[in-house]
Amino acid sequence: MDIPKFDETFLPILETLKTGKIYKTRDLIDEVKARFYSELSEEQLRQETKSGDLLIDNRIAWGKSYLKKGGYVFFPERGYVQTTEKGKNHSASLNVRDLENESSLFDFYKQETAKSNTNTISETNVSSPQDLIDEGFKRIDDDVKTELLAKLKGTNPYFFEKVVLRLLKKMGYGEFIETAKSGDGGIDGIINEDQLGLDKIYIQAKRFNDGKVRETDIRNFIGAMSGDTNKGVFVTTSDFDNKALEKARSAHHKIICIDGKKLVDLMHQFNVGIQVKTTYEIKQVDEDFFDEQ
Repeated sequence: MDIPKFDETFLPILETLKTGKIYKTRDLIDEVKARFYSELSEEQLRQETKSGDLLIDNRIAWGKSYLKKGGYVFFPERGYVQTTEKGKNHSASLNVRDLENESSLFDFYKQETAKSNTNTISETNVSSPQDLIDEGFKRIDDDVKTELLAKLKGTNPYFFEKVVLRLLKKMGYGEFIETAKSGDGGIDGIINEDQLGLDKIYIQAKRFNDGKVRETDIRNFIGAMSGDTNKGVFVTTSDFDNKALEKARSAHHKIICIDGKKLVDLMHQFNVGIQVKTTYEIKQVDEDFFDEQ
């Protein structure tokens, strides 16, 4: 079962409200989830929007807001919701397109020129404002990560090693020691997890433009690790073939393999090699402000 789009929550909301009972918004969301979306996995139920709200809760809340704009529900008092007569006699296939002529809110989504095609309009109309924001951020993030990986592949190998070590330090893995650029035995850096260096993590960073990390690369890395550590991190800008991953999993050492996609995800998360360009504020009405009257 997929997480419903916001307009797919219309009928479950109205079905829950059809008795005429007044619901607290939080109780309504919980009951809609329990009655209609109990098959969602724990992972789906924990999925969040960019603003940190639970995605399923956010979509039900937007569904409620759109139904209010269309006259299907109303808010008898702050924090409560109840169906209207229109809501009790709704269409059996009510969706966002049925509300288009009932609320000026949807003027926001109408295209300004006749050049836009029907598919674009349809896709926009089934996305809540929060979904549109999240999708926009995702596209920007994906573009940044694609460019970041291309930059990494174009750096010299020694600089790439520094990038990996800086990332691991930013992630909280302690001070690192760069090894000599020749005769390092396949080890590009060593991280001391404690101040005395009793716990060490050995690092191997391979910048590849083409091809994958092979089993022999992992085997050589294991062979280069001295007897005073059993932890290693192998990082590449490309990928690992299946035999390489199997060799890492079956080794007596604990070896973490980080491919190009995972690498740029981590760099993006910990702001390594990127910077914040713009911060946007999302505002909403302050209900407490109006409680003072």
